[in-house]
Amino acid sequence: MEAVRYFSDPAVCLEYMKSIKWPDGKITCPKCASDNIGAIATRAIWKCRACKKQFSAKVDTIFEGSQLGLDKWFVAVWMEANCKNGVSSLELHRALGVTQKTAWFMGHRIRLAMRTGNFRKMKDVVESDETFIGGQGRVHAREETGASHPGPRGCRQDRSPTACLNAEAVTIRARFAR
Repeated sequence: MEAVRYFSDPAVCLEYMKSIKWPDGKITCPKCASDNIGAIATRAIWKCRACKKQFSAKVDTIFEGSQLGLDKWFVAVWMEANCKNGVSSLELHRALGVTQKTAWFMGHRIRLAMRTGNFRKMKDVVESDETFIGGQGRVHAREETGASHPGPRGCRQDRSPTACLNAEAVTIRARFAR
Protein backbone atom coordinates (compact mmCIF):
# COMPACT_ATOMS: atom_id res chain seq x y z
CA MET A 1 0.00 0.00 0.00
CA GLU A 2 2.97 2.28 0.59
CA ALA A 3 3.93 1.99 -3.10
CA VAL A 4 0.45 3.13 -4.14
CA ARG A 5 0.75 6.26 -2.01
CA TYR A 6 4.33 6.91 -3.17
CA PHE A 7 3.49 6.66 -6.88
CA SER A 8 0.26 8.67 -6.63
CA ASP A 9 2.21 11.87 -7.45
CA PRO A 10 2.97 12.24 -11.21
CA ALA A 11 6.12 14.28 -10.46
CA VAL A 12 7.54 11.44 -8.34
CA CYS A 13 6.71 8.97 -11.12
CA LEU A 14 8.49 11.12 -13.71
CA GLU A 15 11.62 11.40 -11.55
CA TYR A 16 11.59 7.64 -10.93
CA MET A 17 11.22 6.93 -14.65
CA LYS A 18 14.06 9.34 -15.47
CA SER A 19 16.31 7.57 -12.95
CA ILE A 20 15.55 4.21 -14.60
CA LYS A 21 15.91 5.33 -18.23
CA TRP A 22 18.91 7.59 -17.73
CA PRO A 23 20.77 6.32 -14.61
CA ASP A 24 23.70 8.68 -15.19
CA GLY A 25 21.29 11.65 -15.16
CA LYS A 26 22.19 12.68 -18.73
CA ILE A 27 19.01 12.72 -20.85
CA THR A 28 19.66 11.75 -24.47
CA CYS A 29 17.45 11.82 -27.54
CA PRO A 30 16.10 8.36 -28.42
CA LYS A 31 16.15 9.25 -32.14
CA CYS A 32 19.65 10.69 -32.67
CA ALA A 33 21.34 10.04 -29.27
CA SER A 34 22.21 13.73 -28.89
CA ASP A 35 22.48 15.17 -25.38
CA ASN A 36 21.57 18.68 -26.51
CA ILE A 37 18.10 18.56 -24.96
CA GLY A 38 15.65 21.27 -23.90
CA ALA A 39 12.83 20.71 -21.44
CA ILE A 40 9.20 21.65 -22.10
CA ALA A 41 8.11 21.93 -18.49
CA THR A 42 4.41 22.56 -19.14
CA ARG A 43 4.01 19.10 -20.70
CA ALA A 44 6.75 17.07 -18.92
CA ILE A 45 8.50 16.29 -22.22
CA TRP A 46 11.83 17.16 -23.83
CA LYS A 47 12.82 18.44 -27.25
CA CYS A 48 16.07 17.53 -28.98
CA ARG A 49 17.81 20.61 -30.31
CA ALA A 50 19.70 18.55 -32.89
CA CYS A 51 16.85 16.66 -34.64
CA LYS A 52 13.93 18.76 -33.30
CA LYS A 53 12.00 15.66 -32.10
CA GLN A 54 9.92 15.76 -28.93
CA PHE A 55 9.93 12.80 -26.55
CA SER A 56 8.85 11.82 -23.06
CA ALA A 57 10.15 9.44 -20.43
CA LYS A 58 7.68 6.83 -21.74
CA VAL A 59 9.40 6.57 -25.15
CA ASP A 60 10.61 3.04 -26.12
CA THR A 61 8.81 1.42 -23.17
CA ILE A 62 5.55 -0.48 -22.80
CA PHE A 63 4.05 2.78 -21.49
CA GLU A 64 4.58 4.60 -24.81
CA GLY A 65 1.46 5.42 -26.79
CA SER A 66 -0.75 5.31 -23.72
CA GLN A 67 -2.70 8.35 -22.58
CA LEU A 68 -2.52 7.08 -18.99
CA GLY A 69 -0.06 8.69 -16.64
CA LEU A 70 2.87 6.88 -15.09
CA ASP A 71 1.09 7.06 -11.73
CA LYS A 72 -1.54 4.54 -12.94
CA TRP A 73 1.01 2.39 -14.81
CA PHE A 74 3.36 2.06 -11.81
CA VAL A 75 0.51 1.07 -9.48
CA ALA A 76 -0.63 -1.54 -12.04
CA VAL A 77 2.92 -2.94 -12.32
CA TRP A 78 3.16 -3.07 -8.51
CA MET A 79 -0.16 -4.92 -8.31
CA GLU A 80 0.84 -7.46 -10.99
CA ALA A 81 4.22 -8.07 -9.36
CA ASN A 82 2.95 -8.48 -5.80
CA CYS A 83 -0.17 -10.58 -6.28
CA LYS A 84 0.66 -14.28 -6.15
CA ASN A 85 -2.11 -15.34 -8.55
CA GLY A 86 -1.98 -12.26 -10.77
CA VAL A 87 -4.55 -9.53 -11.09
CA SER A 88 -7.71 -9.64 -13.19
CA SER A 89 -8.63 -6.78 -15.47
CA LEU A 90 -11.73 -6.16 -13.33
CA GLU A 91 -9.57 -5.75 -10.24
CA LEU A 92 -7.24 -3.32 -12.06
CA HIS A 93 -10.30 -1.47 -13.38
CA ARG A 94 -11.68 -0.96 -9.88
CA ALA A 95 -8.34 -0.05 -8.28
CA LEU A 96 -7.15 2.40 -10.95
CA GLY A 97 -10.45 3.95 -11.99
CA VAL A 98 -10.00 3.11 -15.68
CA THR A 99 -12.28 1.15 -18.01
CA GLN A 100 -12.10 -2.63 -17.95
CA LYS A 101 -10.86 -2.64 -21.55
CA THR A 102 -7.98 -0.32 -20.61
CA ALA A 103 -7.17 -2.46 -17.57
CA TRP A 104 -7.10 -5.57 -19.78
CA PHE A 105 -4.72 -3.83 -22.19
CA MET A 106 -2.45 -2.72 -19.33
CA GLY A 107 -2.40 -6.18 -17.77
CA HIS A 108 -1.38 -7.81 -21.03
CA ARG A 109 1.42 -5.33 -21.67
CA ILE A 110 2.74 -5.71 -18.12
CA ARG A 111 2.59 -9.52 -18.18
CA LEU A 112 4.41 -9.59 -21.52
CA ALA A 113 7.12 -7.33 -20.13
CA MET A 114 7.48 -9.50 -17.04
CA ARG A 115 7.65 -12.67 -19.14
CA THR A 116 10.41 -11.26 -21.37
CA GLY A 117 12.14 -9.49 -18.48
CA ASN A 118 12.28 -6.26 -20.47
CA PHE A 119 10.02 -3.21 -20.30
CA ARG A 120 11.23 -1.92 -23.67
CA LYS A 121 8.89 -2.05 -26.65
CA MET A 122 9.50 -4.29 -29.63
CA LYS A 123 10.98 -2.25 -32.43
CA ASP A 124 12.63 -2.58 -35.82
CA VAL A 125 11.50 -5.68 -37.68
CA VAL A 126 8.86 -7.86 -36.03
CA GLU A 127 8.16 -11.20 -37.70
CA SER A 128 4.86 -12.96 -37.16
CA ASP A 129 3.48 -16.29 -38.30
CA GLU A 130 0.49 -18.47 -37.54
CA THR A 131 -0.48 -22.05 -38.26
CA PHE A 132 -2.79 -24.86 -37.16
CA ILE A 133 -1.21 -27.71 -35.20
CA GLY A 134 -2.63 -31.19 -34.64
CA GLY A 135 -5.32 -33.32 -36.21
CA GLN A 136 -5.23 -35.23 -39.42
CA GLY A 137 -4.40 -33.82 -42.82
CA ARG A 138 -6.92 -33.32 -45.63
CA VAL A 139 -6.30 -36.65 -47.37
CA HIS A 140 -6.91 -38.69 -44.19
CA ALA A 141 -10.12 -36.84 -43.40
CA ARG A 142 -11.48 -37.59 -46.90
CA GLU A 143 -10.68 -41.27 -46.68
CA GLU A 144 -12.35 -41.74 -43.28
CA THR A 145 -15.52 -39.73 -43.87
CA GLY A 146 -15.98 -40.48 -47.55
CA ALA A 147 -16.67 -36.80 -48.16
CA SER A 148 -15.54 -35.17 -51.37
CA HIS A 149 -13.83 -32.47 -49.32
CA PRO A 150 -12.97 -32.20 -45.59
CA GLY A 151 -15.26 -29.25 -44.93
CA PRO A 152 -15.19 -25.48 -45.20
CA ARG A 153 -11.76 -23.94 -45.33
CA GLY A 154 -10.28 -23.37 -41.87
CA CYS A 155 -13.01 -25.31 -40.00
CA ARG A 156 -10.89 -28.10 -38.59
CA GLN A 157 -12.22 -28.81 -35.11
CA ASP A 158 -9.24 -30.97 -34.14
CA ARG A 159 -6.49 -28.40 -34.77
CA SER A 160 -5.23 -25.67 -32.47
CA PRO A 161 -4.36 -22.23 -33.87
CA THR A 162 -0.82 -21.17 -32.91
CA ALA A 163 0.87 -17.78 -33.37
CA CYS A 164 4.48 -16.65 -32.99
CA LEU A 165 6.10 -13.19 -32.85
CA ASN A 166 9.84 -12.65 -33.17
CA ALA A 167 11.56 -9.30 -32.58
CA GLU A 168 15.32 -8.99 -32.16
CA ALA A 169 16.23 -11.50 -29.43
CA VAL A 170 12.72 -11.79 -27.96
CA THR A 171 10.48 -14.64 -29.14
CA ILE A 172 6.91 -14.91 -27.96
CA ARG A 173 4.83 -17.99 -28.66
CA ALA A 174 1.14 -18.26 -27.96
CA ARG A 175 -1.05 -21.30 -28.24
CA PHE A 176 -4.76 -20.67 -28.23
CA ALA A 177 -6.86 -23.24 -26.39
CA ARG A 178 -10.44 -23.98 -27.32
